[in-house]
Amino acid sequence: MVTVTAPAHAPAPPTAPARRSGFRSAAVTAALLAPAGVTIVALVLVPLALVVRDSFATADPYGGIQGGFTLANYQQLLDPVYLKVFGYSLGMAALNTVVCLFLGYVVSYYLAGRPPQRQGLLLLLIIVPFWTDFLVRTFAWINLLSPGGPVNTLTDALGLTDGPTRWIPSQGASFVGLVYAFLPTAIFPVYASLRGVDPALGEAARDLGCGWWRVHTKVLLPLARPGLLAAALLTFVPTLGVFVIPVLLGGGKHELVGNLIVTLYTEFRNQPMGAAASVVLLTLMIVSLAVFGTAAGRLRRKAS
Repeated sequence: MVTVTAPAHAPAPPTAPARRSGFRSAAVTAALLAPAGVTIVALVLVPLALVVRDSFATADPYGGIQGGFTLANYQQLLDPVYLKVFGYSLGMAALNTVVCLFLGYVVSYYLAGRPPQRQGLLLLLIIVPFWTDFLVRTFAWINLLSPGGPVNTLTDALGLTDGPTRWIPSQGASFVGLVYAFLPTAIFPVYASLRGVDPALGEAARDLGCGWWRVHTKVLLPLARPGLLAAALLTFVPTLGVFVIPVLLGGGKHELVGNLIVTLYTEFRNQPMGAAASVVLLTLMIVSLAVFGTAAGRLRRKAS
């Protein structure tokens, strides 16, 4: 017996109303995206393109830009003086990231173990100070660390110091300011990861004989890796470009890349050199983002 199969019918072409509906939907989407696209192009891409263009230009004797094309600006950045600034910036950013991750994990672990009502109150106490302007908070640290400030008064009362001590300007005060500035950005991603961990996992590990250290290193830290990675990204990249804290708390003695850029633009009046340093800083940030993005992708693949 021969079975005859009817040929499959080709899909019917979309009707005119369907085409008009699809076109209307695309037009609405384009209209909604247009303001954001124009804003990004006008306020981000165009200024970046101008900075890149200026980085290859020649400096005018009066502080302007003569134009032309040269690699001399980038060659000058290879001078040991500038390389030291870039190396110091990377080191400070890495150290600040490590300290913020450690403190952020400790605070997040404490927050995640509190009752929900208390968690909200504690999170509010962390957030509220950061509604204040960044510059105002930095000046607050100047008052705290001044010779007649609360820190000196406390250390003198405890007998830790003999009379007022000049905490600022110093490299230590600058580092304290960096940790204070970026600690919340490390707390929230780690807290979000730990909050989703079932407390029964830690209790089960303790019942099986794991001590405090092994519970954290073998159970909690692996589960908190996505939050730790996000916290590291949100701490390391912005630290590279900070310039207010090293000036106000460090006295400008130990410059970060951001301070170098400001100095090249304002004091040296060398716009092409400042633009070249800005491009190098942007490149470091993009490389950092790529590294963190690759690590995040590997974590997702392992989880799946």
